Amino acid sequence: MTDAAPLDAEQLAAYFALKEVGSMLEHAVEQQLRADGGLTGPQFSILARLADSPAGHLRMTDLADGLVYSRSGLTYQAAQLEKEGLVTRAPADDDERSIVVTLTPAGRDRLARVMPGHIEVVQRLLMSSLSRADIGAITRILGRVRDRMRAAPPRSAAARRRKT
Repeated sequence: MTDAAPLDAEQLAAYFALKEVGSMLEHAVEQQLRADGGLTGPQFSILARLADSPAGHLRMTDLADGLVYSRSGLTYQAAQLEKEGLVTRAPADDDERSIVVTLTPAGRDRLARVMPGHIEVVQRLLMSSLSRADIGAITRILGRVRDRMRAAPPRSAAARRRKT
């Protein structure tokens, strides 16, 4: 147990509103990604991260940390993307224990195909109800919370549980 103070009514309302908005937005985005490109949310996130990386590739551990996703879950999603020819996986040149995931031209094409619908969903469900000041405030507030949460070592640096 913890000795933390209970959440007051205003804190509970903020927490539940954040969870509800996040869940509804994630559900709508998942539907759009499946309909427009046959992708899951995590698969889209992998492709988008790779597209944003300067060289079009990242180490699996960096992807896992950036996406806050389990190693095994990321490995599964990357394998599915590789089967479709959207990414390749190979040992890193400088450390063959490390796997590098690279976006393929087909992966860029798929990302380009789903992006207009993705933007439309996010714009319609989230951004259209916010003012520029609201967006700035949310960015600052959630950025501060994210930074505090990320101050702990990345999950890929945590010791793996041993099977018993």
